[in-house]
Amino acid sequence: MQHEIIDTQDVVIRFCGDSGDGMQLTGTLFADASALYGNNIATFPDFPAEIRAPQGTISGVSGFQVHIGSDEVNTPGDFCDVLVAMNPAALKANVRWVKPSTTIIIDTDSFDETLIQKAGFQSDDPIEELNLQNHNLVASPITSLTKESLKDSGLDFKTIVRCKNMFTLGMCFFMFCRPLEYTYAYLEKKFKKKPALIEINKKVLFDGFNYASNIHAIPSTYTIKPAVQEKGKYRNISGNQATAWGLIAASEKSGRPLFCGSYPITPATAILEELAIHKNLNVKTVQAEDEIAGICTAIGAAFAGSFAVTTTSGPGLSLKSEAMGLAVITELPLVIIDVQRSGPSTGIPTKTEQTDLNQALYGRNGECPVAIIAAHSPSHCFDAAFYAGKYAMEHMMPVVLLSEGFLGNGSEPWKIPSMKDYPEINPPIIDSCEGKFKPFERDSETLVRKWAFPGKAGLEHRVGGLEKTPAGVISADPENHAYMVSQRAAKVEKLADYIPAQEIIGDKDADLLIVGWGGTFGHLYTALREIQKEGKKVALAHFDYINPLPKNTAEVFSSFKKIIVCELNSGQFAAYLRTKLPQFSYLQYNKVQGQPFIVKELVDAFNEIL
Repeated sequence: MQHEIIDTQDVVIRFCGDSGDGMQLTGTLFADASALYGNNIATFPDFPAEIRAPQGTISGVSGFQVHIGSDEVNTPGDFCDVLVAMNPAALKANVRWVKPSTTIIIDTDSFDETLIQKAGFQSDDPIEELNLQNHNLVASPITSLTKESLKDSGLDFKTIVRCKNMFTLGMCFFMFCRPLEYTYAYLEKKFKKKPALIEINKKVLFDGFNYASNIHAIPSTYTIKPAVQEKGKYRNISGNQATAWGLIAASEKSGRPLFCGSYPITPATAILEELAIHKNLNVKTVQAEDEIAGICTAIGAAFAGSFAVTTTSGPGLSLKSEAMGLAVITELPLVIIDVQRSGPSTGIPTKTEQTDLNQALYGRNGECPVAIIAAHSPSHCFDAAFYAGKYAMEHMMPVVLLSEGFLGNGSEPWKIPSMKDYPEINPPIIDSCEGKFKPFERDSETLVRKWAFPGKAGLEHRVGGLEKTPAGVISADPENHAYMVSQRAAKVEKLADYIPAQEIIGDKDADLLIVGWGGTFGHLYTALREIQKEGKKVALAHFDYINPLPKNTAEVFSSFKKIIVCELNSGQFAAYLRTKLPQFSYLQYNKVQGQPFIVKELVDAFNEIL
């Protein structure tokens, strides 16, 4: 059979297997190699919900999907062109994502009677049972080949078997003409203190590549040309890493040391871990004993003059709610980052959703509004974190930054910015005053109080959860309470004077306006482009600023006959819009499955309205 090299614009690959099969690393290395090669990429790690689900079962399947292309890539892809399934459970759990043309790579060594039964198959032939006979099936004894590759390595049996993911990666590198050098460099860096492991992993990677090049089951290989990029220095970055770096950038621009007090929780922990690495950048981190201690240490740090941050996910945000009220009434700058996951309660902790919006808007006692910003892509997490810090410090208030598991764990290429392109951050710090200091006296324009650090003579004052007068005196006076409540709310609303106007993407003369927020941007934008290719007109307004809304929101909405609000919850943003802008009617498209949107289902829904 003659070997054929096919040029293609993009491809979607899904790696899946037991959580111990190394599929997350395999997918990450493939994505990194593709990004360094110059392709646009979008990734979607899909972890098991249980800490250690039984091996060989569907609940224990771990997946990693990567979409690489020479053109614009905004989603990890709906369905895969290549599915790597390391065991029967992985095949069964992911068969719904295959196309009729999908190439399926399986490790035949794992398709024994025991694992086939564990995966819940009724027969001894999973391929026939799933009706996959007409797909391009690459059935290889990957485990046996890995053992043969490393038979002289001196490694124990268990360690050798764990290397089968590198053999599989080599096969995929051949199939998509990926260079091995980038992964070689990764191995040299990772195992620089264990040189023997460098050569072992290089060998099994190369052997997988070489094996794929010599079997007739892969008659064609595919090339995806590097994308045409704006000039600059790029790197692949995850949303959680970008969030941490955005916070560090805000600290640098403000001149205030960064303090993060947090408690580990999926899927937000990586932000705390990333910040902990950068002590040299004036970052202090505390892994507290619980969520409440995490936010309370951050509030204390804010009182002492630090740029204070706490990170969490939905269940942790619930626990932090009382202390968030304390941050509101003390009017101290604080960024609360919520990387949302499926709930309620523990829910499906490794799956993504947008179900914490109501909690962010209303989840506190008393009249307790907070500013809310939402990140819309992994790389945008940098900007979202930076501006959350800017507005928290300059306006002396807590700001909630909503991210999502899909964004935090996902990655994409990011053009490393120059910090000269970002604005300075100027907190209202006071060093001295004439007369008696009034800690809650406000600027007449911004309604922002001064930030006085402890230890400054003449600026001594108390903060706490009891209501106070502008002079800082505890007060139960009804008129004063009403005044302070209204002033705190007005300060949040005044933030609308400082945030960007809402932009419209697409056809401004369209009848239908798609409305979204947060991590649904890539899917909504891709759906918009698909509809435009059909010759139809449609527009998108994607909101990064939730509370307050951009000042021109009503003007934007008034230009369209129909508005459909799309979100990964039961309609929380739509309900919020109905309270803020009741003069408009809102259609809804909602999904609560712990999974991102599928572009095709969005296109079908929009076409039905059009």
